[in-house]
Amino acid sequence: MKNYLQIILIFTTSIIFSQNNKNEKTSFGVIGNCEMCKMRIEKAAISVKGVKYANWNIPENILTLVYNSKKVSLSEIHTSIAKIGHDTSEATATTEVYNQLPTCCLYIREQKNKAPLNNEALLQ
Repeated sequence: MKNYLQIILIFTTSIIFSQNNKNEKTSFGVIGNCEMCKMRIEKAAISVKGVKYANWNIPENILTLVYNSKKVSLSEIHTSIAKIGHDTSEATATTEVYNQLPTCCLYIREQKNKAPLNNEALLQ
């Protein structure tokens, strides 16, 4: 009986470790401001099938994820977050969705496709 239990334990452990090999950990930027943003961003990430863990760090605007790369791509996770109004390092929320965020959650958006100012422009 003892040998039988040991075999089951070894078999179960090997299954758990083989499943963990599919999981990857990553971090990327997601813009927001407050605790409401945190709840919204983490919920959007976790709602994607294959995401196991999501934690958004407010001061750093960094989302840390554990996800199953066999079930979901990072692109899908970025898209899910952008759909709820938060820009990520790879996806931009539509203006319509962004404008529906609560006032405290409206963050300063980067203006893409705008040339940075040079020193001459600052002097004028």
